[in-house]
Amino acid sequence: LADVDWTKPISWGKYHPYPPSSDHDGNNAITDADGKGAAVAPTLPLTPEGTIPSFKKPHPALEFHIHSTSGRARYTTVHLPHGPVSTPVFMPVGTKGTLKGLSPMDVTNSDALNNQIILANTYHLALQPGTELIRDAGGLHSFMNWDRNILTDSGGFQMVSLLTLAEITEEGVTFENPFLSNNDTNDSTEKKEEEEEEGNNSKKRTRQETTDESQRMLLRPEDSIYHQNNIGSDIIMALDDVVSSVADDKTRFEIATYRTLRWLDRCYAAHRRPHDQNLFPIVQGGLDTSRGGLRDVCLAGFRLRDDKAPGYAIGGLAGGESKDDFWKVVDHCCRALPDTKPRYLMGVGYPLDLVVCTGLGVDMYDCVYPTRTARFGVALVDGEAPGTLRLKSHGCSEDYRVIMKGCKCMACSEGYTRSRLHSMLKNDNPLAVSLVTHHNLAYMMALNKRMRDAIKNNAYGEFAVQFIRDQYRGKDNGGQDVPKWVQDAMEAAGIKLCS
Repeated sequence: LADVDWTKPISWGKYHPYPPSSDHDGNNAITDADGKGAAVAPTLPLTPEGTIPSFKKPHPALEFHIHSTSGRARYTTVHLPHGPVSTPVFMPVGTKGTLKGLSPMDVTNSDALNNQIILANTYHLALQPGTELIRDAGGLHSFMNWDRNILTDSGGFQMVSLLTLAEITEEGVTFENPFLSNNDTNDSTEKKEEEEEEGNNSKKRTRQETTDESQRMLLRPEDSIYHQNNIGSDIIMALDDVVSSVADDKTRFEIATYRTLRWLDRCYAAHRRPHDQNLFPIVQGGLDTSRGGLRDVCLAGFRLRDDKAPGYAIGGLAGGESKDDFWKVVDHCCRALPDTKPRYLMGVGYPLDLVVCTGLGVDMYDCVYPTRTARFGVALVDGEAPGTLRLKSHGCSEDYRVIMKGCKCMACSEGYTRSRLHSMLKNDNPLAVSLVTHHNLAYMMALNKRMRDAIKNNAYGEFAVQFIRDQYRGKDNGGQDVPKWVQDAMEAAGIKLCS
């Protein structure tokens, strides 16, 4: 990074409506129509829908087709080994290789869902049941009977979510096994011994290093890639050094940013399956979007390695930071990352966030929110913020409407009323959780389609304005005013919210 000009914005591979790139090749910048010599970015080349991918080097397992744009929002197809994925797309999270409460058939055989890609977690699969077992079963696709695409996280997020169990060094991160405890009672000794025995057996068939009889797991960049190669996911993530976005430690953020670049090189070196798995780097750098700041440092490092990356992820967010900081980081990264590769915003799944961030240029999302909130009896619905319906509340006990009129999920299409679901949830009926889970995912898939249709018609701005106005009617109309962060983010996206 010694030769980087930090006085210029870090960007590469940019097209209109973004400014020309600051990368070394100039990105084919052209002069404006006035002939005064001002540089403007060229028009983004579009590919017709239905174009068959050619899958050629340097990224033989991914081809990215952009079909339409509306401002900075894009309607695209990410072609992967297990089929095409239309974006914008929300990816449901199946942490351990399953969506809780739903079978793969529930997902693939339903017109309301029809998910083209789901997410699984490397750390949790490495712990249970072990990625060697998954490999021997033919990979996660065969293991879970799923014939569509899978994306796996690298395990980096667990540095935040399991921070009290983690020790982070240059070598990697060492986790305490969360399934084992030093405070076990005598009654659980037998179970603990069985778990330790199972861990010892798995140790015989893995190169993953452990200590104290599998109570600690060392996850190095090489281990993360090893596990993801075993899993066989279509998109795999580089192991990054993740720091909580609300941490107050500038030195720790700086260490993590530079370490993320070093670990990325180790991930590339360890990757055994570039022919059928796509390794995405993850942009880190905390909330520092200043010129030459930590996000720029990470982006500049990725620019130097761009030939190895089929796509990029934006990480380190959705951890409790202010919404103002959140959107500014997303905006900063979208203005920097190349337009000809997919952009994935990690851990984001609130419907409003998807609408805002798609306007800023994001293509892919994942989050446990829709499925986790379903397990608490909360359904996603259109209308006033926060856009949820608490089915366990007394107001639903005698409400004989379905969750949302026109919804094609199993609950709504088969006539399960709010009253019926209220009663089932109050009695801990697992079918109710499955039905609400199906509804919430159907809601997200329908939102994806609405966004894509709006982009196709070059009307994303109008769609976003209407969506936001439905949630925020204004205090004069008995609702809430649009939050300032939403107004500012939409303005950055070139979308004006009329007062």
